[in-house]
Amino acid sequence: MFDKEIEFSAHEDYFALQEDYPIPSKLNIPEWYKKLEHSIENKTIKGCIPFLDTLTSGYILKMPQDFHVRHNVDNKNEKGEIFKDSFQTYGLHDQTQLLNAKHINLNSGFDNHHLKQVEGSPFVEKNKNLPFYKIINPWKIKTPKGYSCLFVSPLNNSDDRFSIISGIVDTDTFPNEINFPIVINGDKYPILETTIKKGTPYVQIIPFKRDNWKMITKPRKQKEIQNSRLFYGLKVLNIYKDNYWNKKSWK
Repeated sequence: MFDKEIEFSAHEDYFALQEDYPIPSKLNIPEWYKKLEHSIENKTIKGCIPFLDTLTSGYILKMPQDFHVRHNVDNKNEKGEIFKDSFQTYGLHDQTQLLNAKHINLNSGFDNHHLKQVEGSPFVEKNKNLPFYKIINPWKIKTPKGYSCLFVSPLNNSDDRFSIISGIVDTDTFPNEINFPIVINGDKYPILETTIKKGTPYVQIIPFKRDNWKMITKPRKQKEIQNSRLFYGLKVLNIYKDNYWNKKSWK
């Protein structure tokens, strides 16, 4: 079977820098997970293949430049009035400044969304009622006909300071770069001043085929449920992996 192709393209000058290219998610496995051991005597999440699939499915985008965050921090304007900083770029890399001068699609590195665009959503409170900023992504993404992409923060492996607002795009027809609104984790960091470093993984991309679906519901016999419980109660490693799992390939 031939591999499906997902194409990432960027302006030739940015591409020539050969930095922070998209990578398969399997190259972004967290160190804590790698160090876990799994056995009959010591079962850990490393034996949970559904969890592994979340870490290895799809592709990762990385921050194209440094972002210095001043979130919910008091500041003063020229009149001496106090206002809250939300997000600003800081200490941009020379490469990014060069690209900006050439009018490549990085601009100042961010754009913003007014609060009214997501009014009433849980994002507003989490972001401490401050504007939502959007990371400018230099990569255009193209999938085969009939395939879309799900965009989420790296599954079970996201930065605890922020997340993107998830979305689905029909990347077989959409002709432009996709930029990503972010939400600061105000639950953990009500006030945050930090730098999100260039190269930080921030988006996981999972392509999928578009299909039409119809939901059905039906009862299960008690005996069927009991047999399932007995099966999973066996002291055997890798039951799901050996009997039900379909290995995926992401290159």
